[in-house]
Amino acid sequence: MEDLDFRCSVASSDDGEPMAGTAPTDAAFLLVEHAGSWGRQAVAESRMPEGVRAHLGSLSGVRVQLIRRHGGGDDDGVRVFHAVADTGGFAVRTTVLARVEDLLDLDLERDLVEHDGLLWLVCTNGRRDRCCAELGRPITAALADRWPHETWETTHLGGHRFAGTLLALPSGQTLGRLTPDNAVAACAEVSAGGVPLGLSRGRAGRGGAEQVRELHVLAGGRPDVEVREVVGPPRRQSCGDLPAKPSSTWRVVV
Repeated sequence: MEDLDFRCSVASSDDGEPMAGTAPTDAAFLLVEHAGSWGRQAVAESRMPEGVRAHLGSLSGVRVQLIRRHGGGDDDGVRVFHAVADTGGFAVRTTVLARVEDLLDLDLERDLVEHDGLLWLVCTNGRRDRCCAELGRPITAALADRWPHETWETTHLGGHRFAGTLLALPSGQTLGRLTPDNAVAACAEVSAGGVPLGLSRGRAGRGGAEQVRELHVLAGGRPDVEVREVVGPPRRQSCGDLPAKPSSTWRVVV
């Protein structure tokens, strides 16, 4: 029987599980505005038309996530962002569709324009994990007070046990263990070009070892170090995962 009192983020924080190297490694994201309810498998279980769900599910080489404004949509169309990893983070392009069915004819190479602003993407999908909803929504509210147009809820960033979690674009910085009290200051640091090292999971779009090496250098270490993946203790990976599963962490070898 599921333990409704268990919180994976509390367990992870209490035993000091390292976050470095746990940012998403995906090199491309497609973010689609959808204010409806989100299931555990957000796209497949959404209320979008069946043809749109099938189309999004068939895309290769891109991670599809749903996004929505905190507090609801603006009823001004369907905002779409396409983010592709580059040497400095991600190149982000965007468009607004009149209706979600227009995704079927959208050409990601030709139909979008450059987006030169910030995006704060906070995981809030409670159907996927309780911690993401309970911690993510208050964080989104705090960020939306400061950045109303830049702040979005999203469906899944991985690492539920590091909730609240956030992906910052275009930098790709992925933050964890955020709270309503530290999120605004952390994002302000990212927007100024910095990295809040104590809250960083790494830069998305890179492999785990590269993420850890970059954080090591930012903390004052040498770049010419070996980074090894090592076996960690079994952990429950999310609130709903009853059995503990093998885990791994990254270690800098000086």
